[in-house]
Amino acid sequence: MSLSLQLPLPLFLPLLLLFQINWIKCLIGKAHNRCLITVDGTDFRIQEPFPFSREWFSQKFTGAGVRYGVVMCIQTGEIVWFNGPFPCGLMTDIRIFRLKLKGLLLPGEKVMADKGYKGDPKTCTPFEAKNNNHKKVMCRARARHETVNGRFKTWGCLKQVWRHGRSKHVLAFNAVATITQLEIENGRPPFQVDGYEDSAFVH
Repeated sequence: MSLSLQLPLPLFLPLLLLFQINWIKCLIGKAHNRCLITVDGTDFRIQEPFPFSREWFSQKFTGAGVRYGVVMCIQTGEIVWFNGPFPCGLMTDIRIFRLKLKGLLLPGEKVMADKGYKGDPKTCTPFEAKNNNHKKVMCRARARHETVNGRFKTWGCLKQVWRHGRSKHVLAFNAVATITQLEIENGRPPFQVDGYEDSAFVH
């Protein structure tokens, strides 16, 4: 049985929800770059299960939560993919990455991520930066990702404790992520990461 609680979207949802967040967009970038995306986990509060289970426990807010892995294109700052929800206490960021996203990467491709992803050969963390300038660019890309994660939580349904069925959380997240992506495309993009060049990170 899969640990993911993600459900198929109901047929009545607009087709926009199905196609706005598009993995192909991550291929936008310099042809010689092999690190095209950033990945990060983001947690959301849910009601405490009864009886208590540490499988849902999030260290980020010391309570029950669900976690999504979110992927953004480094060159454009657009959301290109997500996976979840998963129980916070059961699925670390790197486990979510290895569950599916890792298998989507092209040969030789890596993802830019924070130190929680250290140790996987398909990730590029601050420990792999070759000099201070490259480290600053990596930090800026990851900070932008955190900014977009923060936009999700400006919506009450994701900011507050989720009090509906856990299996329905993905519907709210999908809607908010799609609206956020539409904002990015239509006049409210996150800050750009200038001077990005990944040839020093991957060989």
